[in-house]
Formats: sequence, structure tokens, C-alpha cells
Amino acid sequence: MTRLRAPIVAVLGHVDHGKTTLLDKMRGTLVAAREVGGITQHIGASMFPLDAIIETCKALLGEIKVKRLEIPGLLFIDTPGHAAFANLRRRGGSLADLAILVVDINEGVQEQTRESIELLRARKTPFVVAATKIDLIPGWRPQGTMPFLKALNAQSEPVREDLQNRVYKLMGDLSFYGFNSDLYHNIRDFTKTLAIVPVSGKTGEGVPDLLLILLGLAQAFMKEQLMVHEGPGEGAVLEVLEEEGIGTTVNAIISDGVIRVGDRIALMGLDGPFITRIRALLLPKPLDEMRDPRDKFKRVELVEAAAGVKIVAEGLDKALAGSPIYVVESPEKEKEILEKVKSEVGEIILSTDKVGVVLKADTLGTLEAAVQTLRDRGIPVRRAGIGEVSKRDVVEAEVVRMKDEYKGVILAFNVRVDPDLELEANNKGVRIFKEKVLFRLIENYLDWVREETTKRKLRTFESLMKPGKIKILEGYVFRRSQPAIVGVEVLAGIIKPKYPLMNSKGKVVGTIAQIQDRGQSISEAAKGMKVAISMREPVVGRHIREGETLYVAIPENDARLLLKEYSDMLDEDSKKALEEIVEIRRSIDPLWAR
Repeated sequence: MTRLRAPIVAVLGHVDHGKTTLLDKMRGTLVAAREVGGITQHIGASMFPLDAIIETCKALLGEIKVKRLEIPGLLFIDTPGHAAFANLRRRGGSLADLAILVVDINEGVQEQTRESIELLRARKTPFVVAATKIDLIPGWRPQGTMPFLKALNAQSEPVREDLQNRVYKLMGDLSFYGFNSDLYHNIRDFTKTLAIVPVSGKTGEGVPDLLLILLGLAQAFMKEQLMVHEGPGEGAVLEVLEEEGIGTTVNAIISDGVIRVGDRIALMGLDGPFITRIRALLLPKPLDEMRDPRDKFKRVELVEAAAGVKIVAEGLDKALAGSPIYVVESPEKEKEILEKVKSEVGEIILSTDKVGVVLKADTLGTLEAAVQTLRDRGIPVRRAGIGEVSKRDVVEAEVVRMKDEYKGVILAFNVRVDPDLELEANNKGVRIFKEKVLFRLIENYLDWVREETTKRKLRTFESLMKPGKIKILEGYVFRRSQPAIVGVEVLAGIIKPKYPLMNSKGKVVGTIAQIQDRGQSISEAAKGMKVAISMREPVVGRHIREGETLYVAIPENDARLLLKEYSDMLDEDSKKALEEIVEIRRSIDPLWAR
């Protein structure tokens, strides 16, 4: 037997952009819209029932024909943020069916908005943008919980114009990430255009529109994925929590089937997949039943999808947030299901002999997001795991560093790093990058790689002999031999003491001993300078002549490196001089510096 379940809706966005305020406003509105009071509290989630949503949206639609709406409501994840969304993971996507990306209309796309966008894209989760805090637009007159267009029409012309400009800017920001977006009421095809719904979590404008858009998207495009079976339940661990008087529990979201007290469930632990038996299923007590503050929960015998529930069982202290949960129907299925859990997580928790970075994160969900982001950036991962950075991680990074110093690093996302261990790692030359924002962690690492590569490139470039081209000035022979001292003009590139010089036929005529400018010895002369140089080897008139052009005789290996790797660090005249030097050399040896 199958039925339609409520879509699971996650709320993501930058810190302080109003995620919690918006959720609270929606919850408060729906409670008020329903005489009987309302919302079923789940663990980590709130069930917004269909009749309460319809009541709230009546003003927007007039009377709704309820027959057309088949889904029972919307299940909102109460813990807003990309970490909670990351833990709602399933192979090949997300347990969340829909998401609201909350963006402060006054601030636009910020760091964690960008991170949320990357996560939504990686998980292929459909989402709508709630452009919050419209009540902070200068001159905005609050209208309460009413449809956005009605609230907009009640504003003055300058305020309407200001809001429109802010929306245009947001559309521009989103287009940078490849999204075609528009205000929801202008959209004809929701599969091609991302809906922007301006709202205020504080005063309530636009809340009905947001709820209706989510309901409409679920109803129109998700019926197939919202079909649930009455068979064994499955879901994911949202959080692992210690509860006073109960012990370690997991807050889970059940996305399919039914789970019951006494069921055996398989999930991922720190040491691999394991099976445990459910001792209790807990739901929050309604506020009016909470007589004893310690007794926050009511026990239930079973939970049907979609739902958030607290699971009490043995051994949950080793469970990982973000782990899949599967009910094990029979002993015969044990091996198959454990294998399923292992293979589902095996793509994320890695230990290989690759030359790659070591990655640590706080949960399976965030680890998966980090692994995916690194792969997208072409950064290989040697080892990926959950929890604090360990000595083993430092050893692994040290091994990699012997082969590639840029990959012999540890990326620690939202996990503790022991200061003594960090010191030990630094002494071994292993760099540990720590961050609580994923994309910033990766940007910091990539910036460091770029910086170090540039420094190394610069060091190597500095050690190479550079191209130079000079002309011996007529009438400026100060000494003919031992050493020959002549006045020259630098036509391109640079010359330095110890640089050998060759003529246009490729014959080396001598090595610069000294360079003088107005009687002072200098360490180099660049294009446009007229200086005196001394060379011990040649005799003026026999080996070199007035008016003759000479070139720096660059060693073959230096020339090869300059041509292939450092050409962009030479100015145009130096490049041209290098080309002439190579041409002269290749007239003698066609394979020179190939």
C-alpha cells in the first residue's frame, strides 16, 4: 500500500539572514490559522498540516478546492542551516525534497548563502528564495501576514521602486551562480526559473505566498518521489545527542516506510556499520502537556514517514550524524543491509594511497559535502573521516608531503584540533587549515597553494639566466683586451656579471666580469641603459666589433624552462630577445631547448 507523504523542507542561508525568525513566523501564523491549534511538533522538525496552510493562504487564493491538494502538509526541518541540510543525505541526493534559501534582501548573497547554493546544487534539491527583511526597507509600512502583492500595493512609489531594485540586484547575484530567477508571480515555468518570494519574518508579509509556492511545487512536480510504502522504514540521522536521564539518542528524519519500537535498525558508526534494537521512539510533548520540564517527550509505538523522531537504543554514542538508517526486517537481510550502509558511506569515509589531502569533518553530511566540493575543484582526497584531527592524520599528510608538498596538508572542517598536535604537525611541515565555513576552508587552502606556487615559481625564475640583447657602442672602446672594456646599450632584457655573451652566429665571445654606470659597479643593467662592461676573454677588433649586437648565451635548460613555464613572467622585449637567441641556437642544433 502506498500513500503520499509530506515533503521534507529544509531552510538554509547566511547567518543572521532571518532563517529562524521566518520559521517562527510561519509556525505562529499556522497555529493562529487553525482553531484547534495546530502544528505537530516532531523531533528536529515541524509538521505544517494542509488545512492550516490552506487557511493561511485563503486570502491569496480565495476559496481553495481542497480536493485538488493531495499532500498532507509540509514537514519543515527546525534546525535551519546548511549543516542540518548536509546531514539530510541519501545516496545521489538529499532527504530534503525542497529547500528555502533565505537571503536578506538588504545584504544579498553572502558567504554562507554561496555555500548553501553549492550544497543545493550538489544535492540537486529544488528550492525557492525567500528574500527576507523587506520590513527594513526604508519607508516600508508593515501590513501583517498578508500576500506580498497586496502588501506591496499598500506601499509608496519610492518604496516599491526600492524593493524592485533590490530584487534586480539579487537576480544578478543569482545569475552569477547560473540561476535564471524572477519574482514568483512573474514566472510561467517553475522548472526553468527560480522563484524569489519577498517576505518579512518579523511582520509576516509574503508568508502565505511562500507556503503556497512550496505546496504548489510539491503537488505539481513531486508526487512520484513523495509516494511512501507501509514497509520497513528508512531515513537519516540528523543529530546525535546526549539526553539527561536517557543517554545518547539520535534525532532522525524518517523519509519512507514505518519504524516501530522493537525494530532492529542499521546505521553507520565510527568503526563501521552496526545494528541495534529500538528501545523507545520519542516525540516532543505539546506545550500544554509539559508539566515536568524534565519530561519533554511522549513515547510512541510507531512513526510513519515523513517524520522527525528521537530514537533510543544501545550503542548510539558511536552513531554518525548524516548516517542512513534502515530497518532490518529479518536476520537474512542483515548482511545485505549492512553492506548497503557501508557502500553508501564508503564513497565518503575514505582511506587510500592516493597523493591527496587529508580531510576531517564533524558529520557524515558535512564530510560528503566537503569531499564533493574538493572533487569538483580537482583536489584529490587521500583520507576523509569524522572527528578530531588525529596523529594518524598527521602521519598520512607527512607521507603525502614527501611526494607533493602542496597536498601534504590537513583540512579540518568544523572539528577541534589539539594545539600540541598542531604544533607537532607544523614542526613536520604539515599545514592544518581550520574553518567553519566549507567554501572558505577550500578557498584558504587554494589561496595558500597559489601563493606558495607563485613563491616557488618566483624563486626558480630568479635562479634562471634571463635573456638580454646589447649593442657595442661605436667610439666607446675603453680597452681592447685583458680585459676588454666597451660601452654598450641594452636593447632588450637584462645583463648581469657572470652572464656569458654570444654573437649572432651563436659563438660565445666572453663572460661579463663587471658592469659600470658612471664609474660605479652595478649588479645588473636593463633595457634602455648605456653602461660599460668588461670581459677577460675577447679582443676588440678580432672577437667583437664596435656596432655589433651580442646576446646573453642562456644555458639550454634555462631557455627550455623560460619557454615552457616562465614565459608569462618575461616582458615583451625579453620574450623577443629569447626568441632570437633560440633561433640562433637552433640554426646550429635544431633540437636545442625543445
